[in-house]
Amino acid sequence: MSKHDLVVKANRLNMALQYLTLPELRIIQLAIVDARETGKGLSTETPLKIDAKRYADVFNTTRQNGYILMKQSEETLFNRRFSFIDEDEKLVKSRWIQFIRYLDNEGAIEIAFTYHVVKAISRIDGFEEFFTSYLLNQTSQLKSVYSVRLYELIVQWKSAGKTPMIALETLRGQIGILPEEYNRMCDFKRRVLDLAVKEINEKTDLSVAYTQNKKGKTIVGFQFMVKLKKQADKNQDNKKRDLNKIDGISEETDKKNNNSHNNVFTPKQIARIVHSKKFIADYGSEVSSSSPVNQSSNAWIQEMSKRITGNPPKYQKRSWQEYLDDEQAPRFGNN
Repeated sequence: MSKHDLVVKANRLNMALQYLTLPELRIIQLAIVDARETGKGLSTETPLKIDAKRYADVFNTTRQNGYILMKQSEETLFNRRFSFIDEDEKLVKSRWIQFIRYLDNEGAIEIAFTYHVVKAISRIDGFEEFFTSYLLNQTSQLKSVYSVRLYELIVQWKSAGKTPMIALETLRGQIGILPEEYNRMCDFKRRVLDLAVKEINEKTDLSVAYTQNKKGKTIVGFQFMVKLKKQADKNQDNKKRDLNKIDGISEETDKKNNNSHNNVFTPKQIARIVHSKKFIADYGSEVSSSSPVNQSSNAWIQEMSKRITGNPPKYQKRSWQEYLDDEQAPRFGNN
């Protein structure tokens, strides 16, 4: 599990009634992830910057489209509210965002969360058992906001294998359906629930099904069965092995650079490669000077390691061994 892609939200916040568009929800997800990755954390006073390129890279769209979606979400996100029941069993209503600012010249936005949102989001690993945790890349390919919200709601029950029975009106509010939307059960199931379940089953690590709770002939609630896919577990094991032994050279480039087909690199060696001055000189222009990636060595290493292992042929201006042999490349533990 890659910690820098981990979204952690308090269950009380996660189960709140919330009405967000998909771009708005994605902006909030990115803010939570980047608060952890950059080490800034969350506060009501410190704004978090989200770049349109970052949005585009994570959610598989163009930078221009990311720019448009973020700008469209600027005003609407500021006006969004959610409600939840607090520790004293009192209804609390809150905004998500305390302030938001669009940086046109940088193609980015800055946002600061409100008190109740900050309070409900933790960066402390020791408290994760009290939180709903999921990888950003599990929801980044989902195209429906209802799918993302349903995933968030049910992933916290994966160990138990099923959710409690959720009342229909509660589920509608938690998924983000307005009172006037999809009031006919056939429309709700076809255009919201079944669509979300199908997309989760096809694109995430969860396998989901549901049963209906009826009073007479009327459906009044739903219960969800949820488990991790066996294939997803296998893939996770493969990813762990890949982190310990990463093939940095494609066959075509291998021949070009006269590198051995058995030339493999550990994560620590990858860290040295992307932090070498030769690598930075070759590829530093890929990242904006204002990007959070450029704010710390750790952020740069995490981001660029992910990029070069995800698309090795793109980073072959020199052999990777040359970067690794760079005398000015710092060492990280035992290489």
